[in-house]
Amino acid sequence: MHINCFQVDFGSLLSLRFTYLKLCLLPWAQIYRRHDIFRAGRSIRNNSNLAMVSDGIQNVWQPTYIQLKSLISSESCEQTYGFLPCTTTVLGNVFLILVYGYLMFRAAKLLCDGCEILLEILGPGIIGGLFLPVLSSLPDAIIILASGLSGSQETAQSQVSVGIGLLAGSTVMLLTVLWGSCLILGKCDLESALSKDLVDTKGFSLTGSGVSTDVWTSYAARIMAISIIPFIIVQLPAVLYTTSQSRIAILIALVVSISLLLSYSLYQVFQPWIQKRRIAFAKHKHVIAGILKHLSVRALGRLLTDGGEPNTSVIEKLFMMIDENGDGLLSPAELRALVLGIQFEEIDMDIEDAVDKVLKEFDTSCDSFIDIDEFVKGISKWLNEVRRTAEGQATSIHLHHFHEQTRKEHHLLGGQSGHFGKTVKNPVWNAFKAVMTLLLGTIVAAVFADPLVDAVSSFSTASSIPSFFVSFVILPIASTSEAVSALNFTGRKQLTTASLTYSQIYGSVTMSNILSLSVFLGLVYFRDLTWDFAAEVLVILIVCIVMGAIASFRTTFPLWMSLVAFALYPFSLLLVYVLDYIFGWS
Repeated sequence: MHINCFQVDFGSLLSLRFTYLKLCLLPWAQIYRRHDIFRAGRSIRNNSNLAMVSDGIQNVWQPTYIQLKSLISSESCEQTYGFLPCTTTVLGNVFLILVYGYLMFRAAKLLCDGCEILLEILGPGIIGGLFLPVLSSLPDAIIILASGLSGSQETAQSQVSVGIGLLAGSTVMLLTVLWGSCLILGKCDLESALSKDLVDTKGFSLTGSGVSTDVWTSYAARIMAISIIPFIIVQLPAVLYTTSQSRIAILIALVVSISLLLSYSLYQVFQPWIQKRRIAFAKHKHVIAGILKHLSVRALGRLLTDGGEPNTSVIEKLFMMIDENGDGLLSPAELRALVLGIQFEEIDMDIEDAVDKVLKEFDTSCDSFIDIDEFVKGISKWLNEVRRTAEGQATSIHLHHFHEQTRKEHHLLGGQSGHFGKTVKNPVWNAFKAVMTLLLGTIVAAVFADPLVDAVSSFSTASSIPSFFVSFVILPIASTSEAVSALNFTGRKQLTTASLTYSQIYGSVTMSNILSLSVFLGLVYFRDLTWDFAAEVLVILIVCIVMGAIASFRTTFPLWMSLVAFALYPFSLLLVYVLDYIFGWS
């Protein structure tokens, strides 16, 4: 008996341009094909290659097949959903990450566009306060969910590092790279601790140019700083060396994170109402300052005595000057004439509203007129308020100071004329378009999040680069569509646009710290995964605390602060590498 070696042409079977592939089977093993009759055979495995070998039974109808290993690589990959492409090579996974990352970017862009359309139609409140922040963080949350939801517990534990990488990378990128870039693009000349809108003549002066924001932006930064509380809670067992209590800490952090999410959403819903009241109050204070400054110029004497008390005789003379018909009462028409004579710089003043507020504050008898006693008491009350703001200064000096202070306060509260929404034509069609856009964005994000996570994990395996660093650098770019719009928006070089841009940045970080973290903590707790992310949490805490401290207690940022923000990005990557791979934290 001899070994029978033969040649098989696979060109028609595999559509590959191989000329011939030689197969030598074991002794006495033969494969025959005779028109419609096949020999039945039994399978023999040899190094995982499967062949059909004759067992002597003839004339049995049975298809013959041959299963071979990959001709290119000895390793195989698992296709997501059973049909999406996969690869085990570095370049192949780079290509897949770029493709899936772009699709996730488009999904995030669709969600952002849909929210903006709804915001124009319905205005702030529930849409701007609840849906917009949640939907802007939805791609991150879906990717984090995909990183630990599928597969075995062991697979989820290995892939969940992609989720923590995205969580940390999004926070760090927004507060460093994007924050500093917006400062460079939106810089204007700084004068008297405020930036001058549309004036940029000092070039890249580190101290002479920068960006100013309103007070609400600093409030957003403080809320962002508060949102790191769940990170601190979940890390307490490691700090206190009580790792046995880690699951309890994870559950407590999850509850706190969800509670913060609900509280923040309610705050966002009611914020427009709060903001309008604050702006109205600031505008009224500026009216008070303007009237007092105007009266001090017209007064035949000082409004305050040497002892700092209101000068009643001078105030009574002012009353008689304003009382044009001499009836001893100031009518709404006479108050209107007084307010019209005052030049309120940079304030879009509603004269009727200002008159009504002054009349309501002075008219204690509720007869729609102000007598001389009510006038003296009202002006005295205003003067005492001014005196408390600038103790020890001359009357004219602290009246000017109070006037400038109220103007600046109104300015920083965002009381400028700046309307970004216009009346939407055909609201029904636009609402339908917004809903379909949001639906499409959600579907695309849900479908391609899992393949993106698989591609990142495969690239990490093929390149020996930890998946955390891959997701830290690449995934935030794919899931953060607001970066481009933020850069374009802040380039308008106005306080209002800069305020909205930085508020959006702080809001996105807040939602990442509570919504995305809630999803991540839920995965870790309910899938019983190990919490081993001390270095990653430390990076998030450092960046949020540093940038939150900078933005919470000031509203003007000189250009040199962009250098601090940029430096935090490589510092974060280096810190994680040193702690995990040199000190062995992970």
